Amino acid sequence: MGEVWRHAITDRSAWQGADLAADRSWEFTLLEAHRAELAAALRLVKDRGLALGDIDRAAFPLPTLAPLLAKVLAELRQGRGFALLHGFPVADHPWADLEVLYWGLSAHIGTGLTQNSDAGLIHYVTEGALRPNQGRRAVGFPRASYLHVDLTDVTSLLCVRQAPDDPPSRMASSITVHNGILSQDPAALERLYAGFEWDRMDEHGADETPTSGYPVPVFSQTNGMVSCRYNRNWINTAALRRGQPLSPAEHAIFDLFDTIANETRFEFPFHPGDIQFCNNYTVLHGRAPHEPVTAEDQRRVLMRIWMDVPGFRLFADEALVRYGVGRHGQIGWTAAEVRAGRNTRPRVRRADGALALS
Repeated sequence: MGEVWRHAITDRSAWQGADLAADRSWEFTLLEAHRAELAAALRLVKDRGLALGDIDRAAFPLPTLAPLLAKVLAELRQGRGFALLHGFPVADHPWADLEVLYWGLSAHIGTGLTQNSDAGLIHYVTEGALRPNQGRRAVGFPRASYLHVDLTDVTSLLCVRQAPDDPPSRMASSITVHNGILSQDPAALERLYAGFEWDRMDEHGADETPTSGYPVPVFSQTNGMVSCRYNRNWINTAALRRGQPLSPAEHAIFDLFDTIANETRFEFPFHPGDIQFCNNYTVLHGRAPHEPVTAEDQRRVLMRIWMDVPGFRLFADEALVRYGVGRHGQIGWTAAEVRAGRNTRPRVRRADGALALS
C-alpha cells in the first residue's frame, strides 16, 4: 500500500468546521430556471417511457443547471470534498417523479450504483414503511449516525422530509483527522495504513464470505494523495464475527480518530429540498440523534444515491481502497450491469479476495 504519508496536508481537503462556516463556497442554490429545466427533463423522460436505470445525462438534459453541477463535482474532487445544494422541488412531485428528478440530476455528477440486497438504485433512508432491505445496517434509525464513509466514490442524500425536532447533519474532514493523528500519535498511522477487515452486514452473496476476508486500509496514499475508508462499526463487527476482537490498543487508535473528527466537525441544518454530496475518501458524514416518531407521515425520509465518478482520484490499490468495501452481493452494480444480468453471476476476485479489475 506504499509508505505512510508523514507530512501535514494543507490543501482545501484539510478543513475544520470553522473553515466551512467562514467560507461558503461549498454551498449552491437552485434557481427557478433550474427547477423549470428539471421539470422539462422529467416530461422528456416520461414521454420516452424510460426506466430509472436508463436515464443518463444525455437523456436528462439540463442546459443551465449542468454547469452548476460541474462546480459541485469540482468542489468534491479538488475542494472541501463536500457540497450542499438547496432548492430541490420535493414538495411539487410524487415519490416516483422525485426519484426520476433526483436520479437525472445525479447523472450529471456520476454513475449511480446499487446499494442493498434489493439491488436498489435509490435507497430510502428512513425508519418508516419506505425503508428497503439493508441487512444489519443501522440506516435511518433515530439514534445518532456516527461519522463514517459510505461505500462508493460519492454519497448523495436528498432530504424529502426531516424529523420534527430537526436534527443537524455533521461532516468532518478525514484528511484533518490524518493530520491530527500524525501530530498526536504518528505510530498509530502504521496500524491504520495496514488496515482492517470490514463486515458485509449479511448482504454478501452465497459465494462470498461474511467479512471482506482482506484488510482495507483506513488510510492509504499515492503520490501524497491520501484516501480514507472508515466505518468503526463495520470494522468492529468484522473482528467480532471472526472471533478476533479489536485489541485495547486498536480501540484507543479509533478513539483518537473519533475524537479528532468530532472536535473538528462541521454541523449544519439539513432541510427538505437540500441535497448533500460527500467525497467518501476525504469526508466523513453523520447526523445527530432525533426523537423517535410513530406517525408515518412525520417520519424522516431521505433518498440516497451512491455514485462512482470516472477518474475521480488516484488510489494506492484500486481493488482494495476504491472497491474493497462496496462490491459484494447486490451492492455496487451499475444499472447497465443489472440489465445485462452480471449481478446474477459471481464476481471475479484476486487471490487475496479483492475484486479482480479487468
